[in-house]
Amino acid sequence: MHTLIAYGLAVVVVVLVAAMAVRFLVAPKVAAAGYGVPARPEGDPAYLSVKGLRDLTLAVLGAALLAFSTAHAAGWFMLVGALIPLGDMIIVLRHGGTRATAFGVHFATAVVLLIDAALLFTL
Repeated sequence: MHTLIAYGLAVVVVVLVAAMAVRFLVAPKVAAAGYGVPARPEGDPAYLSVKGLRDLTLAVLGAALLAFSTAHAAGWFMLVGALIPLGDMIIVLRHGGTRATAFGVHFATAVVLLIDAALLFTL
């Protein structure tokens, strides 16, 4: 059961990151608003596409680790990956986003990644 939860949570994380990435590539301004810092109307959408590509690459890497590597390697991926939502939380707070989004979305995501890392390390 422990293995199912650890890998199941990891798969959910990878799928959600891929979904966010596609959203940033397809509807960047809508995705930016959901991120917590809306894009400026005159802003350069290329930067939002960069975020989408970064997230998609991370999702593919995570999927590859889950499919072809060890639980320990996937745990390290989740542990190090938790730095991204923590950084996103700081960005949202520094650029006028709401505390609810910063903590309710980004900090909560980091906590889920850390929990999953701990589960994967114990397999």
